[in-house]
Amino acid sequence: MSLMPEINLILVPGLRDSEAGHWQSLWHQLNPHWLRIRQRNWEQVDLEAWIDAISREQKKVNAPLLLVGHSFGALASVVWANRHPQLTAGVVLVAPAEPMRFGLDDEILPRPLAVPGLMIASHTDPLLSFARAQFWAQAWGCELADIGEAGHINVESGFGDWPWGRAKLETFAAQLAANSSR
Repeated sequence: MSLMPEINLILVPGLRDSEAGHWQSLWHQLNPHWLRIRQRNWEQVDLEAWIDAISREQKKVNAPLLLVGHSFGALASVVWANRHPQLTAGVVLVAPAEPMRFGLDDEILPRPLAVPGLMIASHTDPLLSFARAQFWAQAWGCELADIGEAGHINVESGFGDWPWGRAKLETFAAQLAANSSR
């Protein structure tokens, strides 16, 4: 998949990173030019460590980022994008975790994001009920893609390469590029 040159894609995995068969890892293998955050400790719930990891990768490029966050990585993507809207083209939030689960109620607020967003959510995600996904998507002003009963949209839920997700990402990226050229 080739994104527009005006946008750099960055993968932001959640806790424990994304194992070899995870869609984020497989997409990165197919697109090694995409950025991907690195962490010293993938087990520790530390929002600022994720934010710092995104910032380190952002310094390698000159164009705005399209952040593709999964689970806790989606929450970090929201915060980073709101802190750095001038450096962010948009966010794709796949199976974001419930902010309250990590005590992030004061950091992640129910108000519109500073950038365009797409949320992909499941009815059977153990980390975020679909009702809460609807709440957050509306609060953040994100388009909500309902993918039915898909668990946490990870390897355990049967998601490997996930071509539907890649196609949705391509469409969203094309919309961002078209809007930025106006």
